Amino acid sequence: MNTDRVVLVGASHASAQVCAGLRRDGWAGEIVMVGDEPSLPYQRPPLSKAFLAGESTLDDLLIRPAEFYAKEQVSFRQGRVTRIDRDAQTVELDGGGTLGYDKLVLCMGARPRPLDVPGADLDGVHVLRSVADTAAIRAGLPGAARAVVVGAGYIGLEAAASLRKLGVAVTVLEVAGRVLQRVTAPEVSAFYDRVHREEGIDLRVGTGVAAVEGDGRVSGVRLTDGQVLAADLVVVGVGVVPNVELAQEAGLEVENGIVIDAHGRTSDPDILAAGDCAAYFDTRYDRRVRLECVSSAVEQAKSVSATVCGKDRQIAALPWFWSDQFDLKLQIAGVSTGYEEIVLRGDPDGGRSFACFYFAGGRLIAADCVNRAQEFMFSKRAIAEGLSPDRALLADPQTPLASLLRASAASAG
Repeated sequence: MNTDRVVLVGASHASAQVCAGLRRDGWAGEIVMVGDEPSLPYQRPPLSKAFLAGESTLDDLLIRPAEFYAKEQVSFRQGRVTRIDRDAQTVELDGGGTLGYDKLVLCMGARPRPLDVPGADLDGVHVLRSVADTAAIRAGLPGAARAVVVGAGYIGLEAAASLRKLGVAVTVLEVAGRVLQRVTAPEVSAFYDRVHREEGIDLRVGTGVAAVEGDGRVSGVRLTDGQVLAADLVVVGVGVVPNVELAQEAGLEVENGIVIDAHGRTSDPDILAAGDCAAYFDTRYDRRVRLECVSSAVEQAKSVSATVCGKDRQIAALPWFWSDQFDLKLQIAGVSTGYEEIVLRGDPDGGRSFACFYFAGGRLIAADCVNRAQEFMFSKRAIAEGLSPDRALLADPQTPLASLLRASAASAG
């Protein structure tokens, strides 16, 4: 019987999936998970949505219940790994002591990028990445009439929507020229800009933060033009930084993430990585990517567990994402970076339902689907199969997606 040990660093979505995959793929040895939060792995996307709004509890967020880990004989240790000794195949823990490993899996995720201005450390200034972060925001809500959200990416807009639904007056500040500028087409940005304004949010793009003001606790946000906005709480959502320092100090290859191959292996074959901290070469997009999404973490974790057990399962599934804001469910298939043209199905200038398809080299590479579940499913399949749907027919809401898919597949064949 196999009596080896796998040590997982980080109690993330990827970690939870690796645990399940290891047992399914036949690993009979020890599995030890080390996480720096007191909780077992939980879902993070709802933190800025249902959990912030008070509509769910930590138990609701758990990816798998405690009974699962007991049944699968997974040991959980709260703590932080401070060093990897690759020669001895051990990790050092912050509380003292070491853990030996036969295979080490790094699932350390990412951390919020800090707001680098004076006053960013005042009470009432929050990031949003963990249950503790969200609990701190919720604790500050009673009596909070005015909130400032810094950053109009997905996290910032989701937090703004949740706070607005709770009756808080919200101002969103974005230094870029439009919301979601890094991840969407201008037409999609304009749609979300419109909806947030319709919901009563004071949205300011091209606006920078000079400082956070207050005496011990935040009372306002000073903009780069000198204006001061009153604020009872501030939520910062200006991106994340992958947690790669541990890997870097151990001499592993790092480039905007811990570099892994198609099987989840790092530059050390006994060390693997998965999730937001990992970067791999995606043959579909012909470049190395680091994706901050659950679907990618799960896909990488499945490859990692197979690799540890001597099986061959390459990272291949199409990444997809989602974002819930007000009554909008945005489902994203693929990665739109590098797109050359878009096709719209539906009207983003009116109503709250449309799809934006991204093309490069004549091929569909991604889609943003707002309250359009059928378009999302169509896109996932078309992108995965490398199809090039007819643009004019795709833009016509009267053209059935099923027939368009068949025609695209026949043309590709």
